[in-house]
Amino acid sequence: MDRSNLHPQDAASGAVFSLASVADAQLPILCFSHLRWDFVFQRPQHLMTRFAASRPVFYIEEPVGADPGEAARLEARNDVSGVVVVTPRLPEGLDEATRDDVLAGLLEDLLAERDLERPVLWYYTPMMLPFSRRIEPAAVVYDCMDELANFRFAPAALRPLEQELIATADVMFTGGYSLYEAKQKLHANIHPFPSSVDRTHFLQARTLPTAKTSTPTLGFYGVIDERMDLNLIAALADARPDWSIVLVGPVVKISQDDLPRRPNIAYPGPADYDDLPGWLATWDVALMPFAINESTQFISPTKTPEYLGAGKPVVSTPIRDVVRHYGDLAAVSVADTPGAFIAACEAALGLASDPAGSWLEAADAALADLSWDQTHIRMNALIDRAVAARASAPGPAARRRAPLSRYDVMIVGAGFAGSVLAERLAAGSGQTVLVVDRRPHIGGNAYDHLDDAGVLIHEYGPHIFHTNSAEVFAYLSQFTRWRPYEHRVLAQVGDIRVPMPINRTTLNLLMGLDLQSDEQAAAFLASRAEPVSVVKTSEDVVVSAIGRELYETFFRGYTRKQWGLDPSELDKSVTSRVPTRTNTDDRYFTDTFQAMPLEGYTAMFERMLDHPNIEVRTGVEYADLAKVVAHDRLIFTGPIDEFFDYRFGRLPYRSLEFRHETLDQKTFQPTANVNYPDEATPFTRITEYKHLTGQRHPQTSITYEYPRSEGDPYYPIPRAENHALYKRYEALAAERPDVSFVGRLATYRYYNMDQVVGQALATWRRLDPVLARTDGDLAAAQGG
Repeated sequence: MDRSNLHPQDAASGAVFSLASVADAQLPILCFSHLRWDFVFQRPQHLMTRFAASRPVFYIEEPVGADPGEAARLEARNDVSGVVVVTPRLPEGLDEATRDDVLAGLLEDLLAERDLERPVLWYYTPMMLPFSRRIEPAAVVYDCMDELANFRFAPAALRPLEQELIATADVMFTGGYSLYEAKQKLHANIHPFPSSVDRTHFLQARTLPTAKTSTPTLGFYGVIDERMDLNLIAALADARPDWSIVLVGPVVKISQDDLPRRPNIAYPGPADYDDLPGWLATWDVALMPFAINESTQFISPTKTPEYLGAGKPVVSTPIRDVVRHYGDLAAVSVADTPGAFIAACEAALGLASDPAGSWLEAADAALADLSWDQTHIRMNALIDRAVAARASAPGPAARRRAPLSRYDVMIVGAGFAGSVLAERLAAGSGQTVLVVDRRPHIGGNAYDHLDDAGVLIHEYGPHIFHTNSAEVFAYLSQFTRWRPYEHRVLAQVGDIRVPMPINRTTLNLLMGLDLQSDEQAAAFLASRAEPVSVVKTSEDVVVSAIGRELYETFFRGYTRKQWGLDPSELDKSVTSRVPTRTNTDDRYFTDTFQAMPLEGYTAMFERMLDHPNIEVRTGVEYADLAKVVAHDRLIFTGPIDEFFDYRFGRLPYRSLEFRHETLDQKTFQPTANVNYPDEATPFTRITEYKHLTGQRHPQTSITYEYPRSEGDPYYPIPRAENHALYKRYEALAAERPDVSFVGRLATYRYYNMDQVVGQALATWRRLDPVLARTDGDLAAAQGG
C-alpha cells in the first residue's frame, strides 16, 4: 500500500515546520500497541510513520497463536512506511506469568539482534508493561489516546497497570482535551494532543470524479463497536427511507446480529486509508453517530477534521471534544436526540448543496494550523527533553523504585494516616510500601494546589494545623518549614460580623453591652444559662452554658446545616469542640503549636513520601490493585464499612460540596473564615486562602462550603446508634490481624489532623517490633 502521501508539506495549511529541522537523536522507538498496524489507520499509524522517517521504529502488536508445534517467536516485517511491525506468535495454553516471561525473553532477543540500545518505550496500552519492564529506556512515553478501562471487555488488570505506567512515564500525552482534564493531576509532564489531520490526503475527496446519484448519501467510517448508537442509526434510516446510509469499517466487540438492517443501510466492511477520500467523495454528509456512554466520555474523534478536510458537513452526537473544538462551526451540527439528529442531517444536506459556501471557508480556516506533521514535531521536542532529563537525573537509587513483585505493606489512602505510616514503615522499619489512593493526588483532604490564577487553595476546604503535641509537631517539621499562623474566625450575624468562638467582644458587639472584665462576662453568661440536669446532646452543652438566645444565634442553624440534624439529636461532643470565652482572646485555637506548612500541605506530603522504599499510585481503586499486587500486610485508612462491603449497612457521614471562585481583587474578607450561622444561608462559611498561606497575589481565591448528605465521606456523625453500628464493624476488624485500620474514616472518629498523625505514629510503634526485615529480604523483593 502506498503511503508516501501521508506526511507531505501541506500547502493549504499555511506555514509548516520542516521535518528536517527537528533535532533527531536517532534513538529507536519501541511502540507497544493494542491496535493492529493494518486494522485501521489512525493515531498510532500517523505518528509512528512520521517518526520512522528519522529513526528506527518497532511497532509491537498483541500476540497471536503460533502454529501447532511451533515454538514462540517474533514475526517482524518491514512496512512500506518504514515501521517494523512485530507480531509475537505464542503457543496456546501458556499461563499469564509464563506468557509474560516468554514475551520478555523474545523482546530481549529482538533488542540484541537489532542492536537497539536505550530505546524510547512508547505505550498505547498498559497491558504490555509486564513483559517490557526489564528494558532500560532512554525515556518512557505514555500516549493515552483513549480511556481504555471504560471500553467493553477491558481486563481487570488494566487500571492498576495504567497507574504503574503513569508513575514510570517521563512524558504523557492524551488524545484530547477531555481526557487531559481527567488525567492532568496524575502526571507532572502531561500534554494534550487532540486528533489531527492529513489535509492533503482528504482534500482529494473534493475533486475526485464520482458516479453520484440523486439519492442523498450520509456516511460514516471507522470501527463499528459499542461506541456506536445503533438505535440512532435505525431511527435515522426509518425516518428517511429515501436517504442512503453507508457505514464503512470493521465490526468488533458487538455481534453482526446487533446491527440495524434496513434497505437503505449499507455495511461495505473495512476500507484502506488510501481509499477513504474515494468513499467521502460519494457522500453528501458525514456522520458521527456515537452513543453517549462511558466508552465515549473522553474520545476525540480523528474523523471530525478528516470529514471537514474532505469538504463534508458533519452531524455528531454531543461528544465533548467535538463540541469544544468544532461546535461553533456552521459545518458541524451537534444533536442529542434522534429527532434533532435527523433535523441536523437535513440542514447539513442544505449546506452540501452549496460547496462553495462560507461554511466551508470557515471549516478550512479552523483546520489551517492542524496537521499530524505539527503534532509529530511538538511530540518529538517533548521526547527529546524527557530523554535529556532522564539522562541528567540522579542515579537509580535516587529515582523512584521500579515496581516490585510484592510489597511488605500496602496502604490504602495517601492522606495524613497513610502517608505518616508509609514514611515510618519505609524509613523506620525498612519495609517496602505501596501507597494507593482513589483520588488522583496525594494528601487526602489536606491536598492544596495552585488554581488557574496561581493562588494556592485547599481543594477540600480550609485545613488549619494546630496541636499541643510536641512529638507530632517535631515529626512533621522534618518535612516542612512553618509559617506561624493563628486562626481567627468571624460570624456574620445580620449586618455585623463578630468574633467566633463567642468572647467578651462578641457579647458587647451583639448585645450592645460594655462588659469590661472576665467576671462581668461570666456573670452575664450565667444569667442567660439554662441549667440541664444531665448534659447528653449538643444542645444541652450550649444551652446550659450560655442560654437559648445565643444558642439559636450561633449554634442551632449552623449545626443543622453542617450535620443535617438538630443539635438536640447530636452527641455532646460536637458543640463541646467550640469553647465560650469571657476574655477578649479572638483566636479560634489556643494550642501550643499553631502554624501552616510554608510551601503548602502537598509539598509536605511529597517530601514525606519521597523514599526509595515507597511507591505511590493515585487515581486507582484499592480493590483493583489488591487482585494483582501481592502484599504481606494491609493498612486501611478508608471507610471501615466499605472495607467490609457494608455488611451491616452504611455508617452515616456528612459530606461537603465546595464552590471555588477567583476574584479580581487583593482581598475579599478580613479573616480566613467567615461563618454564616443563619439557617437560611445555604453555605456554612466562606474561606479566603491568602490569609492562611500569606501568599502575595493581585487576585484572591475564595471557597463557599455547602454541607451535603451525599458525596465523599468527611465527618462521622456522632450519635449513639451510629457508634453502636461502628462497634459491630470494629469487631470484624479485630478478626483481621493482618489489617490495621487507622484514621478518621477507618475508626469512625471526628479527629483533627494532629490526632490522626498521633494515631498513625502510635500504630507504627505497635507494628515496628514485628516488622523487622533483613537486607537480603529487601534485595529479594527488588529482584522479584
